[in-house]
Amino acid sequence: MQTLIDELLAAAVGRTASDIYILPQADSYQIRLRHATGLVAWQTLPADRGRQVISYFKFHANMTVSENRRPQVGAMTWPGPPPIELRFSTVGDFANRESLVIRLIYPYALTTNAYLVPKQQAQLQALASHRGLVLLAGPTGAGKTTTLYHVASQLNANAVVLTVEDPVEIKEPRFMQLQVNPAAGMTYAALIKVGLRHRPDVFIIGEIRDAATAQAAIRAALSGHLVLSTVHAQHAAGAISRLQDLGIATSQLRQVLTASCYQRLLPRVAAGPAVLLDMLHGTDLWTTTSMTEGWQKHLDEAVRTNQISLATAQRFQFG
Repeated sequence: MQTLIDELLAAAVGRTASDIYILPQADSYQIRLRHATGLVAWQTLPADRGRQVISYFKFHANMTVSENRRPQVGAMTWPGPPPIELRFSTVGDFANRESLVIRLIYPYALTTNAYLVPKQQAQLQALASHRGLVLLAGPTGAGKTTTLYHVASQLNANAVVLTVEDPVEIKEPRFMQLQVNPAAGMTYAALIKVGLRHRPDVFIIGEIRDAATAQAAIRAALSGHLVLSTVHAQHAAGAISRLQDLGIATSQLRQVLTASCYQRLLPRVAAGPAVLLDMLHGTDLWTTTSMTEGWQKHLDEAVRTNQISLATAQRFQFG
């Protein structure tokens, strides 16, 4: 069993997978890995063997091994190398078949993004130096958290960075990292309020998902902090509309919003995936309603220089 576990975790880390899925099938268990470009099947195990793998992880994460219907969460550290923090979530289906999803939390040193347009990295860093609120939109798995951590880490070496996340996705000992726990009253909004008392230079807010969090983020930005956060939207302009839908007045946004960006990870022809950003700042924040012309130009240039395939460009042309 230990050999199988080590092979699974080594395969996941080798692909820089964000999640491992151990899912019941009709008479077996399938193990899948989620990485930058999507889900891939790793191995199919007999049902008994699949249940043993789940029990192994539950035992080492101090979860109740005999409970296979009710949801459970747990955690452990895989010694590696390199050491990886693992977060577990289990639940049983209607037929008492348990599933397990494992979130992998990497040390910051292992989480780097390449850029399809290298100058965009410097452009984003320059915008962050202006303070205020910098928003990043994009789907799950697009590398948004990695981007925010990189921006914060490149600021003044003495800058105090405080993160509020659900859950913490990257382990960075230089940052104060707070994790949301609603059962204990530790919501996004509550932790941002606590964070203000710590007087950080930079906030990283994992996601603005409700009105209370949006208001707390705006207050932090109005008080002079750099606030880096993500929001669910289909493009950079949509991130602004999302905050307005959450009750933030346009007058407040005009005071604090420095930039709104949309991010995707694109598979390249001869290398690993790379970030492409669609960036709004200045007057463009208030006059743009969809993807910019620059997005398509960057895709066309990447095809011309053989960085990405034509099929990839067509797949991502609308974001």
